[in-house]
Parts: sequence; structure tokens; C-alpha cells
Amino acid sequence: MHTSLLDILRCPFCGTALSVVQNDALIVEGDHIINGVLGCECCAYPVIAGIPVLIADDPTRDALHMLEAGRGEEALFGLLGLSGDAARRERFRDLMQRETPTYREALEILCDDAEGTWALYRFTDPVFVTVETVLRAMGQLQWPLRGRALDVCGGTGHLTRVLQGLRSPADGVAAGTVLADVYFWKVWLASCFVVPDASPVCCDANNPLPFARDTFSTVLLADAFPYIWHKRMLADEMMRLAGEDGIVIMPHLHSASGDNFSAGNTLTPAAYRALLAPHQPRLFNDAKLFDDVIERRVVDLTRDVSPEELGTEPALTLIASHQADLFRRYEIPAEREVRGELVVNPLYRIERSGGSSVLTLDFPTPEYEAEFTECRRYLPERVVVAGDLTGPIWREALGPRYGELRDRRVLIDAPIGYCS
Repeated sequence: MHTSLLDILRCPFCGTALSVVQNDALIVEGDHIINGVLGCECCAYPVIAGIPVLIADDPTRDALHMLEAGRGEEALFGLLGLSGDAARRERFRDLMQRETPTYREALEILCDDAEGTWALYRFTDPVFVTVETVLRAMGQLQWPLRGRALDVCGGTGHLTRVLQGLRSPADGVAAGTVLADVYFWKVWLASCFVVPDASPVCCDANNPLPFARDTFSTVLLADAFPYIWHKRMLADEMMRLAGEDGIVIMPHLHSASGDNFSAGNTLTPAAYRALLAPHQPRLFNDAKLFDDVIERRVVDLTRDVSPEELGTEPALTLIASHQADLFRRYEIPAEREVRGELVVNPLYRIERSGGSSVLTLDFPTPEYEAEFTECRRYLPERVVVAGDLTGPIWREALGPRYGELRDRRVLIDAPIGYCS
């Protein structure tokens, strides 16, 4: 946790500023708090592995007490959900003592269910592809990402990485991206593997968000809003944080008028729009956004629709902003930059044949294939590439095929140590 984060953190309950408690739990390296305790006028919260945990529940209080008793590793294991499983705890300890642990390996220890599967393949699912492109479109204007950005319910940080990548390194820490999620293990994975240059905060979006008013230029909440119980409060909170000049973007809202996998507690499009009414929200058809992205590499934010026009469409995107200039048509250039490392999309099985690599699309489960079958529109069933793709991949060695493989998302720009 960079110390500058204290400028914007607020207690989610009393609303007062947080300060560092000077006690034996405090471990500081330069401008970063590794472990410690933050206090406000009503409560105390732990900072563990650089992550402030602004939640008031029994596991967090237990971790705080362990931290103050000098048992930092136990505090970390408790919040990671490893306390009651000695075998998983040892597997995790052994993994993290290795020179090059990976996101995939850590994820398998911390989450071995369908959510873990979804997270591993997140970088190329159809929802991510659409949201990433919409964010890249808005980033062309620059002002939507001037100042800080917030990814609420950001999970293990895949879209946080997109937001952070749209920024200039010259913007500095004070104009960085904040990742917020209620699950500590997700925020920990993000900070260790996916987006280590963002600011992680563990907090509950069913409570007031722990940030000062008018703090963010863009507030993103993708996928998760239907699973939030206190929707009205969270909508008000996002508008509070974005202020009059900011943007609230809520992609992939499951509609109560359509059918969705894992739908959650859905609302109608009209109800979603009403929640953000003070911020002048506009609604967009997710299917049309996806078609434009895949077929034309265009994001057309002039084509907002009414709730009635959405009909029984299963999902929609809501974008709320007083800035009319945002709602324009964007041409999206092909992505060629590599911020991390080039890897084969983990949805592909790799086999060697002579001097070539044969890649075959291989879905992890029938359920995943059914939910994300639209990815077949850009992921080919089988690809043969000259050379060995089981080790480090260099774009220069791929020659003219590099662009095609990136465009089809056969090769992806992944964080270093993601799945290699």
C-alpha cells in the first residue's frame, strides 16, 4: 500500500480519514506499508501484504489481532482462507518460496471451483473482449482517465490492468488505478501477479465505499452489480466518487427481461437506468457492442437504446456521464503492444509437430464452453504456427503472422508469470 492512498481512504462506517497506528505490527518499505494497522475515529483495520482490509467482520478482526501479536503469516493465511487446511497451506508456502510462482498455480490453491476457471481464462472471454475495447475507446479522449480510476468488485484485476495500461507512466501514483473487492484472496492475486502497479483495497461493496468524495474520474463495475444486494446504495456511492465530471461504467448488466448464466438478483433495464438517473445514464445493447468490436473494430456510443428497445436481450451496458463528448463513435486500432509477455491463450492445447506448434481450442468444461461459446467467433479451432510456442515467444520470430494471432487472441499479452 503506497502511503499516498491514505489521502483518499475513508472509514466505510464513520467516514473519517484513516491514519497509520505506530505499533510493532508496522512494516514499511520506502513509501509502501507492507503490514500495519490503520485507525479512524471508530475502528481499526489491518494492512496485510500491502492490502488495506477495510471490513469489520470476525476473520478481519482475527487477522488484526494476529498481526499485532507478531503472527503476520498466520494473519495472511487466515484472510486467504488457508487456516483450516494444512495441506493447502503447505502447498501455498512451497509455491511462494519458488523463484517463479505463477498466477495459475496460486489460483488453483486458493480457488478450485468454477470461479477459478472463469478467472484463469478471463483475458479472452467475450465479455472481457468487449469491455476492454470500450475502455480503450474512452481512453482515446484522455480526460476519462485523468486522475484516479476505480475498479469496483474488480476480482483478480484483469480489467484493472486494462485501466492501468491506458495511463501514462508520467501520471504518477496520484493518478493511478484502485482495485477494490470483498475477497482478500482475489485482491492478493491481483497485487502479486496481474496488476502489481495498481492500488489494492479489500472492501465490501454492500457497504459504503471507503473513499473520499469526487476522488475518481472513472468508476468501473463490470459483471458484479446483479450480485450486490444493496444496489441503490452502491449506485449512489459510485456517483459520489465520480462526482459531476466523472464517468460510471457498468458493463454486462444481466437483465431481468432475458436469460443469463448465473444471472444473480437482476433488475430490468429501466430499473438499472433509474438508479443512476442523476448521472444521465445511457444504455447499450451488449450483443451489438460485441458485434461491432469483433466485426468492425468499432465502439459506437452514439447508439444508445431505450429499455423497450432492449426487449428480452440478456445483458446490457450502462454508461453514465454528464460529458456528452464521451458518446461518440470510436475506431479502435489493432493492439500490438506487449506490456507483460506473449503467451499462447490458455484455452489452447499445444502439441509439437516437426518444426511447428499445433494449437487446438480446448475448453476446460462443458459449462464454460456453453457460457462463452461466442469466443469461437474470434478463436479458431486449430492453428499451426511455425516454431516452438511452448517456451518464450518473440514477435519478431512470428513475422507477418504476429498481427493475425494477436487479432484472433490466439496469442495474448499476459502479465509476467500468469500461466507460463
